[in-house]
Amino acid sequence: MSTVKVTDESFEKDVLQATGPVLVDFWAEWCGPCKQIAPALEQISDELKGVTIAKLNIEDSPTTPSRYGVRGIPTMMLFKDGQMASMKVGAMPKQKILEWLSEAGVAA
Repeated sequence: MSTVKVTDESFEKDVLQATGPVLVDFWAEWCGPCKQIAPALEQISDELKGVTIAKLNIEDSPTTPSRYGVRGIPTMMLFKDGQMASMKVGAMPKQKILEWLSEAGVAA
């Protein structure tokens, strides 16, 4: 499954009401580290069937990042059952993202 584009308007339905965990990547077009992790997130999206990878552009949809206190990007938040369960700020290699997801109880 490829990554899902999420907006302020679709966040409730796509993330908070989703069945199963959702990793939300808060990013911006001008953010170099965001572009660095994008391929890893695409690969994880294809490899892990137990999690949805969603991307939210903070410039196109500023309300949601503000509501969740996003101060730096990339910020990745893991939501489970409509609640934010875990958060990481900054770029990480694919293996570290996978380890984080595993620690958070998201199975491969």
